[in-house]
Amino acid sequence: MTLDLVVRHARIAGRGADTFDIGIAGGKIADIAPSIATEAPEEEAGGRLVTPGFVETHIHLDKSCILDRCRLEQGSLQEAIAQVAAAKRGFTEDDVYRRGRRTLENAIVHGTTRMRTHVEVDPRIGLKSFDAVRRLKRDYAWAIDLEICVFPQEGLLNDPGAEELLIEACKKGADLIGGCPYTDSDPHGQIARIFEIARRFDCDIDFHLDFDIDASRMNLDEVCRQTEAHRFGGRVAVGHVTKLSAVPPEQLAAIARRLAGAGVAVTVLPATDLFLMGREHDHNVPRGVAPVHKLAAHGVTCSLATNNVLNPFTPFGDCSLVRMANLYANVAQAGTPDDLSVCFDLITSQPARLMNLRDYGIAVGNPADLIVLDCGDAAMAVAEVSPPLLGIKRGRRSFAREAPRLFRPAREK
Repeated sequence: MTLDLVVRHARIAGRGADTFDIGIAGGKIADIAPSIATEAPEEEAGGRLVTPGFVETHIHLDKSCILDRCRLEQGSLQEAIAQVAAAKRGFTEDDVYRRGRRTLENAIVHGTTRMRTHVEVDPRIGLKSFDAVRRLKRDYAWAIDLEICVFPQEGLLNDPGAEELLIEACKKGADLIGGCPYTDSDPHGQIARIFEIARRFDCDIDFHLDFDIDASRMNLDEVCRQTEAHRFGGRVAVGHVTKLSAVPPEQLAAIARRLAGAGVAVTVLPATDLFLMGREHDHNVPRGVAPVHKLAAHGVTCSLATNNVLNPFTPFGDCSLVRMANLYANVAQAGTPDDLSVCFDLITSQPARLMNLRDYGIAVGNPADLIVLDCGDAAMAVAEVSPPLLGIKRGRRSFAREAPRLFRPAREK
């Protein structure tokens, strides 16, 4: 077998402490063995953890990096929506492309190789952001697979013209459709309409949902009901669901069983949820982050994701999913090795399942999408926020950084 590249002495998650060589040919994994005899070029992992690339299920490339255009005073969800709505009127396609490129490149060098980005479509912005992100999808295909979810941030039924633009975006190649029922005058009506459009175009759905900490009423059950009615199990995800942080264990377990039974996945956005939730409290502030690792324990497909970067929804961020997993582990008080390994799964195998990626993972025949982390196992990757040292996308090096070195002074004689 002629190989194009071999990664030497790799620790592979789930295969214990032994190391393996990973042979790559034609952009795919061609062989995995304790030792591969080949004259092909090689990369030395040196016993470090080699994992499939990280999977980002929920980010907003179109409205990233706009802090300089917004006023951040209250730090509330309502302020963030209003500030971005105002700033959005000045967006151009090239502007969205430039800002999105900056964010996308940050994600790439932090090890992300698959991504779902949510893109706003409405009468104020039209399809400018959508067209810009389509260009990014094309121009960065060498480093990342980008999936575009179009959605109406400011409402659908209460925003004339939004539905027509969503349909146009779907006709032009949007990968899936999203919703934001909490901004609509008729949340259940929006949910129903999004399902109708999704059925028309045979595309998956990803909602922004239940984004506050009042657990007395939720739209989650309606999403589950519609998912079952349309037989869309495994094709629907919901993001935020911060209300789940405010329910007792017995109710959370019942909701988890409902989600698992309906086939509705859950994405938690720790940075944004922490920043925006609980603003009405002046002490003993609730965290507002849904305990997604507990949902996963009940069989719910789950993920951790970035959401917003450098805008009023989240005025920080470097697109590191390992850092996001570490943040979540701190907030959720998930500190055992098993808990930390689950947190790692929430940025790798679980989001791959959420996005229905059939060819994800380190296995012969799958695309050679790999990252080398400066650690020995998945739990320590999360505990130490281990940086990726090398990225490989479809068998080609996509980025590299040196491991830090100490320069000790010479000993005096």
